[in-house]
Amino acid sequence: MTTTPWVPGEPGTLSDGRDRSAFPTDFLWGTATASYQIEGSPTADGKGASIWDTFSHLSGTTSEGDTGDIACDHYVRMPEDVALMTGLGVNAYRFSVSWPRVQPTGSGAVEPRGLDFYDRLVDQLLAHGIAPALTLYHWDLPQALEDEGGWLNRDTAHRFGDYAGVVAQRLGDRVHTWITINEAVVVSTFGYALGTHAPGKFLLFDSFPATHHVLLGHGLGMQAVRHAVPGARVGITHNLSPVHAVTDSEEDRRAAAAMDAIQNRMYMDPVLLGSYPDPDVVMAPIDRSCVLDGDLEIISRPMDMLGINYYNPTLVKAPGEGNPFPFEITAMEGYETTAMGWPVVPDGLRELLVGEKARYGDALPPVMVTENGVAYDDVLVEAPAASDVAHVDDPKRVEYLRSHVAAVAAAIDEGVDVRGYFVWSLLDNFEWAEGFSKRFGLIYVDYPTQRRIPKLSYSWYRAFLGGPA
Repeated sequence: MTTTPWVPGEPGTLSDGRDRSAFPTDFLWGTATASYQIEGSPTADGKGASIWDTFSHLSGTTSEGDTGDIACDHYVRMPEDVALMTGLGVNAYRFSVSWPRVQPTGSGAVEPRGLDFYDRLVDQLLAHGIAPALTLYHWDLPQALEDEGGWLNRDTAHRFGDYAGVVAQRLGDRVHTWITINEAVVVSTFGYALGTHAPGKFLLFDSFPATHHVLLGHGLGMQAVRHAVPGARVGITHNLSPVHAVTDSEEDRRAAAAMDAIQNRMYMDPVLLGSYPDPDVVMAPIDRSCVLDGDLEIISRPMDMLGINYYNPTLVKAPGEGNPFPFEITAMEGYETTAMGWPVVPDGLRELLVGEKARYGDALPPVMVTENGVAYDDVLVEAPAASDVAHVDDPKRVEYLRSHVAAVAAAIDEGVDVRGYFVWSLLDNFEWAEGFSKRFGLIYVDYPTQRRIPKLSYSWYRAFLGGPA
C-alpha cells in the first residue's frame, strides 16, 4: 500500500489515513522507559548495586565500554522529563522502579529515599494528567541477590514478591496499572542462557530455572500487589515475535515450531494456560525439575492485562550441524532494516495481536502494546544562529510509528481488545549491551550536555494526540 508521508504542521495521521478518533476514547497513549536505562545516580540516596551496575563495568560487555552511571540523568532531571511528556500530550507513562533503589540488597531494609523519588514522579505525572503504568522489574536485579544465585535461585522469586508488596503499599493509592516483569524471555535467554546481558551467564538450556523463577516471581508479585491494592490492574509484559519457516519443508516447519515454543509459548502458556509447551515441540534438553507442585497455579492466576512488546517477526530454518538450538534464525529479505539490524514489518504487529487472540481465545486478557519503536542513526543539527533551535529530523521513525499504530488499529478492527500503546522510548538512552550507540527516543539526548531535543517523531506523535504539530 502506498502511503502519503506526514508533513510537519499537518494533523497527525496514520499510514492508512486514519487519526486518533479510530481508537477508543479511553485508550492509553504513552511512552516507555526503564530505570537503569535513564536514571543514572547509581549510588545516590542509598541505592544498592544492580547486576547492570556490575556487568556494564566489566571489560567487553557493552559497546565502547558504556555504562548507565549517568545515562540520561533522569534521577536529577525528572521534572524536566515530565514537562516534555506533558508537552507531548500523552495520557500515560510506563516507567520501571529500580529494585536496588528501594531495597539496596534485594530484601530486608527499605531505603525510604528511593521510594520518595518514585513518589514524587507519580505525583508529578498525575498533576499533569498522565497515568502512571509501573513496571516492577526491568532487568536491574540487586547484585546481592545475584550473588546468591539470582533468578536461578528459587528464593529470588519470593524476594520479588516481598519487594512488589513494598512498592504497592507506598504507591498503590495512586498507581492503578502494574506490570510485574518486563520480557522474561530476555531476562532468561540473554542474561542466563547466552550471557550477552547481565549477569552474563552462558548456560544455554540449563538456564530454564531462571525462566521458571522469573515467572513464579510474576505470580507472587501479582498476588502481593493485589493484596496491597484491591482493584489494581495487574499483568506481565512479554516480548513476542511471529515466527515463520523459511520453506514449507517438514524440517523448517519443525524448527519454526520449536522457535515459537522457546521464544513465545514458554512464557505465554504458563501465565495463560498453566502449563509449559510440549517437550516434543521444544526439541531441546530442558530439565523441568525446578517446577514444583502448585507453582503453575500461582503463575497462571488470571491477569487484568497483558503487555506485549513488538519489534519484528522471526524467520527460521532447520539448524545446521553443530548448532545447539533446534532452529537457525535467518534474515528476512526485502525489508528495510533498523540500526539494530531488525526488519521493519508493520503488519507483523497486527499478525501477532490477532494470532495471540486466535490461539488463547477468552484466556487472553485485554492487551496493551507496552513497547514498540525503532532505532535509527539520528543526527543532531545544531542551530546556525542564536535565534534558531537545534533539531533532529527522523522521518523514517515517523513512518515507522504511523504504520505500526495503524497495525494496532487493524487488530482492533479484527476483534482484539487492545487498551493502550506505548512508544519505546521517550528518550534516547543506555541501550543495554549496545550502550549509547543506538537511539530509540522521541527525544534526542546530547549525552555530554544532557540537552533534550525533541525529534520530528515527537512532533508527529504530539500532532496525532491532538496537540500542535
